[in-house]
Amino acid sequence: MIEKHIILEDIDPVVFYGVNNSHLQMLKSLFPQYRIMARDNVIRILGDGEDMAKIEESIENMRLHVLKYNSISDEDILDIIKGHQTKADAVKDVIVYNISGRPIKSRSANQQKLVDAFDKSDMIFAVGPAGTGKTYLSIALAVKALKEKSAKKIILSRPAVEAGEKLGFLPGDMKDKIDPYLQPLYDSLEDMIPAARLQDMMDKHIIQIAPLAFMRGRTLSDAIVILDEAQNTTTAQIRMFLTRMGWNSKMIITGDMTQIDLPRDQKSGLKEALQILSDIPGISVIDLDQKDIVRHRLVTSIVNAYDAYDKSRPDPRAERRRRPTNDEQVTIIDANGITEN
Repeated sequence: MIEKHIILEDIDPVVFYGVNNSHLQMLKSLFPQYRIMARDNVIRILGDGEDMAKIEESIENMRLHVLKYNSISDEDILDIIKGHQTKADAVKDVIVYNISGRPIKSRSANQQKLVDAFDKSDMIFAVGPAGTGKTYLSIALAVKALKEKSAKKIILSRPAVEAGEKLGFLPGDMKDKIDPYLQPLYDSLEDMIPAARLQDMMDKHIIQIAPLAFMRGRTLSDAIVILDEAQNTTTAQIRMFLTRMGWNSKMIITGDMTQIDLPRDQKSGLKEALQILSDIPGISVIDLDQKDIVRHRLVTSIVNAYDAYDKSRPDPRAERRRRPTNDEQVTIIDANGITEN
């Protein structure tokens, strides 16, 4: 009697086995001459006969299907064993599939430019208003690279800047303190990677989420590195971040220039970086706009309304930086407390 062991790598075994082991029971019914047992992520097959290679190939193809689509159905299993194309394979231009098996792909011309730029450029700036899919699409591209093994890890970062509020002291350890700032990144990851698999990847540091302040001194190689909310970086911060890039790495920097939460007298590092780096070969700049918004239809109306309002009033940052005219008095207090005009 021959005994084979198959290890289910890179997937959540619970998805592979199905609810109440229904997929495993289906395999047993399709190959009744073999004993098929499973424990954790290891499948044991016992039996004799020429179909041993067939069942091994079928299980491997099922594993690859789960790895790609995060799901598998009884119909998919039958198609795989019969050598037919599954329904999911018929969907074109898909980046990855979410945990429910829904395809994730670009939904506008500018989003497709971001996808295309990922293939040809090592550093990409994706700039646009809220809801244009900058972060979500970037993380999808990173997850795809990880699944295809073109990258060994994903590193996600963003500056810890409050949106107009001062939260003060936050309880807990360092992870507890920074998690509120990084929650949007967790949300996207949880939509694309099953929870058990995601936790395992984070425990093994295959997926790393860190605030920007912890990046100094690192060299980020063999990785997809994403800096989110980059409009809230200072010039020094973004310069430090961009120079962390190592071999066989790609960087995606996302930001919305209409939502800068820095102090009014501080210039956005992203805005300056775009002015300095946009003409360098190997760097792509993708501008997304209101036509690319994929959230609720009201988000587009809100963005348009605020854009119109911003254009109708002077820039408060420019007003603060304006130099006084000759007719205006300037009050100066020197070290001795003497006031001069």
